[in-house]
Amino acid sequence: MDNKPAKPVAKGQAKDGREDRLKAALKANIARRKEQARARQGLDEDKKQE
Repeated sequence: MDNKPAKPVAKGQAKDGREDRLKAALKANIARRKEQARARQGLDEDKKQE
């Protein structure tokens, strides 16, 4: 395993990469929260039917 230093990146490119990572993380977070809400909603409907 080589421990080479990271290649220098122009500030504009580094900022774009950070924004891309944040955007992807936000999208994943929203998807996870929607899934949790759907699961909760399903549990609520099951309780009402009983």
